Amino acid sequence: MTTSRPRPPVPYDFLPPVPSFPVSSTDIADGQVLPQAHVEDDDGSVSPQLSWSGAPAGTRSYAVTCFDPDAPTGSGFWHWVLFDIPADVTELPTGAGSGDFLGLPVGAKHGRNDYDEQGFGGAAPPPGHGPHRYIFAVHALDVPTLGPDAGAPPAYVGFNMYGHTLGRGLLIATYENKG
Repeated sequence: MTTSRPRPPVPYDFLPPVPSFPVSSTDIADGQVLPQAHVEDDDGSVSPQLSWSGAPAGTRSYAVTCFDPDAPTGSGFWHWVLFDIPADVTELPTGAGSGDFLGLPVGAKHGRNDYDEQGFGGAAPPPGHGPHRYIFAVHALDVPTLGPDAGAPPAYVGFNMYGHTLGRGLLIATYENKG
């Protein structure tokens, strides 16, 4: 008898509800498969373009995260943690979170991802583990700077966002390593 494993919930389901706002991308589509450029390989990977609008009044900065709740770790896998994005920024170009960080807004800081790197790390689920969800979230915050230093771990950045999040927009893509 084969038993399918239940899908882990989205981590934001456990936080106080906040208004949502639209997040879009020219590189990835909500509910669709991540293109190969955003998958980890020997050449690394490229962070996707993201744009957003309609953040709540009082937004003073943003944070962007990418999380895989389906990773076989018991705690998911953080692929990207970026914070202290100025409130007048509503778009990150392709590659702003990877390589030479071209287009990264002045003042923005990368936390450490679960690859133990600062920047975006692409999808890399274990072969045969099934499809994984990659939750790209834009968090509207009521403070101009969050507090942690660059390189802070994801849980610490998330802890500092708690109580400062005014709204959140999600874009969820999938990827499966059929290897």
